Amino acid sequence: MTLYGYVDAIKSKRVAIVGIGISNTPLIDILINQGVSVTLCDRRTAEDIGVPAARFAAMGAEMRLGEHYLDGLDFDIIFRTPGLLPTDPLLELAKANGAVITSEMEVFFALCPCRTIAVTGSDGKTTTASIIAELLQAGGKRVHLGGNIGRPLLTAVPDMMPEDIAVLELSSFQLHSITIRPDIAVITNISPNHLDVHPNFQDYVSAKRRIFENQTPEDLLILNCDNPYTARFADESRARVKFFSRRETLKNGVFCRDDMIYFSRDYEVESIIPASEILLPGVHNIENYMAAFAAVDGMTSPEECRSVARTYGGVAHRLELVRKIGGVSYINDSIASSPTRTIAGLRAMRQKPILIAGGHDKNIPFDKLADEIAERVKALYLTGDTAEKIAAAVRGSVFYDPSRLPITIVEDLKAAVLAARASAADGDIVLLSPACSSFDRFRNFAERGDLFRNIVMGFEDK
Repeated sequence: MTLYGYVDAIKSKRVAIVGIGISNTPLIDILINQGVSVTLCDRRTAEDIGVPAARFAAMGAEMRLGEHYLDGLDFDIIFRTPGLLPTDPLLELAKANGAVITSEMEVFFALCPCRTIAVTGSDGKTTTASIIAELLQAGGKRVHLGGNIGRPLLTAVPDMMPEDIAVLELSSFQLHSITIRPDIAVITNISPNHLDVHPNFQDYVSAKRRIFENQTPEDLLILNCDNPYTARFADESRARVKFFSRRETLKNGVFCRDDMIYFSRDYEVESIIPASEILLPGVHNIENYMAAFAAVDGMTSPEECRSVARTYGGVAHRLELVRKIGGVSYINDSIASSPTRTIAGLRAMRQKPILIAGGHDKNIPFDKLADEIAERVKALYLTGDTAEKIAAAVRGSVFYDPSRLPITIVEDLKAAVLAARASAADGDIVLLSPACSSFDRFRNFAERGDLFRNIVMGFEDK
């Protein structure tokens, strides 16, 4: 079925869209412009939403805004925003009353006319998806990159050709309870994350599992052999499985030995590139590249893989070197919204950085992060809802030495950046790597990273 065929098929249905955000905005435009009567539901007020709310109301959408936006969901089809899990009691009630609960992403997979590569994981999924897209483009493929990164791809469906490839980054929120079947699924790793939204860790893992549950033996699943959660998925999958590993020599997949990354096909190995030649810093980016190499094996050449790995500068807000001024390097790792992500960033640094951290509390323990901070950080500036919690964890670490690691709690991100600059000396690194999501002060991690970048770009040389 085509996109517009699908829209025609639901014109007689009562349709609600929950969440007037980035992922749903193209869907709203399509439905309204094609004559579907839609009701838009959002927790925010029209004033908080701003221009989109006024625009959609002017286009004829019914609006249900504010605290009781989910009351009385008497609809045939309900498109949920990724941030609202289908386990919400009012969504479950609507489903029990006959509503179909779906999402923009689920509809995309049902209508997409080309091959799909879907990437998820607790850390590294955006970078891995972006690397896959770069590798495929280097191999001459026409690629559509989207999902949880960049733009929603539903509106691109009419422009897609069968020989194209769609590469999608998918979050646990997008995956939760949906039915999809990607041609190639990639799981970078799994560690505790988003436990402020998921009722428990098992629910989070189950959401990640959805990326491969409907695959068949014709499909391919790429798994991290070194991660205990993802390694187990091989026994559950009906798809062909390839692993990637920094620790094991693999029969089929991609592995690293003595700094060299190899393709392995029935133990017939082919070298790709020395890990030390990858432009993006950090062990975690070696893993991201191995996952990407495994996903594109047979679609790009080792020469094209080498070229991309040596030149691709990565994605904004992911260990992004914003500026070097006064001998101090300022690095934006705002995407680091979990302790494991910040740990990876710290391990990628060539020296002890001055770290800026803190944000929204996702109910994830900071014990392991605290040990890493105590050993790897020169000075620590904390802000946001978790500032006190992180400070307490670091002070409780057996590795903490107050004479070597000053801890300062400040009011906001700007104060943290200015204080870090004042304490930095020639040759230092100031690293924004919050270990927490941004929702206590910002709409998303990008807004947080943009503020960091703007503050740093406003500095005048001393």
